[in-house]
Amino acid sequence: MNERTSPQIESLEGLIERLRAIDDDVDPVELHVILQQIEQRSFGAILIIAGIIVLAPIIGDIPGVPTVTALLVVITAGQILAGRRYFWLPQFLLRRSVKRRHLQGALDFMLRPARFTDRFLFQRLSFLSESVMTLGVAAAALGVGLVMPVLELIPFTANIAGIALFAFGAALIARDGLFALLSLALTGTVFVLVVDWILGA
Repeated sequence: MNERTSPQIESLEGLIERLRAIDDDVDPVELHVILQQIEQRSFGAILIIAGIIVLAPIIGDIPGVPTVTALLVVITAGQILAGRRYFWLPQFLLRRSVKRRHLQGALDFMLRPARFTDRFLFQRLSFLSESVMTLGVAAAALGVGLVMPVLELIPFTANIAGIALFAFGAALIARDGLFALLSLALTGTVFVLVVDWILGA
């Protein structure tokens, strides 16, 4: 499936509300339906969706879900870094599904954090062009995606990856260079601590 990368969605709350508007008759909800619902797909939106999946206890606690989500992130981030203008996703990913009530519960769970985060997002640090910021976030997201299968084996650490992906997506949607830099710095620090803990265990 090929889709062109697109202009950013206006806010995190707006993205979640679009997903909440998926037809009630669609159950289970496949990934390709979720991507179609946001109409013009953007890398930022995909990262936020990945973050929601991992963070929401209703979905993210299901064994294997973080790893499948990591595959989505790695494939899309890799294509961004390769300079592709279109996203390609394999059919086995596009046909992955979640029960409607679980998706609705996850979106309800993330709505308040999305509204809170929206209050702090602004278009800042204009010297960071959109392409430079996207490439930096894509590189970081690729790294997060690659370690997520390992983090799934360590209790609670997969949530760190979910927070990172959500923050990266928020920065891209708002074109907020400062938020992107802070997210990158915080994520790097946390993952250094996690690796240190693993090596010291």
